Amino acid sequence: MKQGRSLADVGSELERQRMARKDFIADTRNLEMTTNQEGTSLSLYLEDEPQSFAVSELAHQQMASRLQIPFRYYQKMRQEEAPLLDENVNTWFTRIPEKRMLRVMDGKVRAFLSDRYRRLDHLELCSAVLPVIKDMKGAEIESCEVTESHLYLKVINKRLKAEVSVGDVVQAGFVISNSEVGLGSLKVEPLIYRLVCKNGLIVKDYAQKRYHVGRQVESEESAYEIYSDETLAQDDKAFFMKVQDTVRCAVDEAKFLLTVDKMRAAMNIPMEHDPVQSVELLADKFMLNQNERGDVLRQLFMGRDNSQYGLVNAVTAASQITESYERATELERIGGEILAMAVPRKLLPMHETESSIKNVTPIRRSLRA
Repeated sequence: MKQGRSLADVGSELERQRMARKDFIADTRNLEMTTNQEGTSLSLYLEDEPQSFAVSELAHQQMASRLQIPFRYYQKMRQEEAPLLDENVNTWFTRIPEKRMLRVMDGKVRAFLSDRYRRLDHLELCSAVLPVIKDMKGAEIESCEVTESHLYLKVINKRLKAEVSVGDVVQAGFVISNSEVGLGSLKVEPLIYRLVCKNGLIVKDYAQKRYHVGRQVESEESAYEIYSDETLAQDDKAFFMKVQDTVRCAVDEAKFLLTVDKMRAAMNIPMEHDPVQSVELLADKFMLNQNERGDVLRQLFMGRDNSQYGLVNAVTAASQITESYERATELERIGGEILAMAVPRKLLPMHETESSIKNVTPIRRSLRA
């Protein structure tokens, strides 16, 4: 499992972001894009006084999508004919007006979203879930990080574990992830942590999701800054209480044991092709780049395991090498998808789960203590 920052460092960064962020609701007729040699800026007119912000790559993509401008063409205009890009964007802002939410931080528009987007921010999420994690016996935050687009908290419960094979011990856990910029829901996903190599495997099948969809912000003003009003705070309190309940139930013994059974079954399923071809097919399906293909293949050879279990472990081991924490987490999810495809539930013998529960009984007793 790739390591990010310490929890204290993540907390400090979230506090800094709290002070640096601003959110606006604006009629697109109050927006104007300007591109020059220094880059692109988006001007927002508040009571006829413009405030100008730089534009993030994500916000460019979101604007292109909303205005139905093919992104390759959008990028071509941006690189080769900037005045044409400004004319396109500003024309459609005016011709088809609508209210949008602009999320701004450090002087840059980081997201261009619907005015119904529900702000479920990282700091509030941490305030809700960290006390719950602290109260969970045996639970520890193994890795955490905040990136430009996501917050990640990866939690291991050391009291719930099982052996895939002799000496190959795995522990149960979960991943909490959230995006403040429209790149997905707030999610709680089961995690399997393999002690022998410190690989993480995310089981997407059992993920719990909470969506960033709220009520439309009502106002007669054409452009204004929005704050956390009392009504919003009450809505968020109820929402995060549900998230707390989801986290309390995140380590599910039955689902953990079912995944362990799949891992055991995968050990006895050989790859359909030779290692090189298997990795190439995998890379094409999950759009791995050239470096990732090489990393997975090297890990497969080093593991000397040509079973489906070996392929899963090669992918999750490669996640520790990649520079991006974001991408490392995605590779952990890909590992979970490979396992699900290799061992559908119908292929598991009925006695497998029963035997697994018997093997984990002493651990279960310790959880009740």
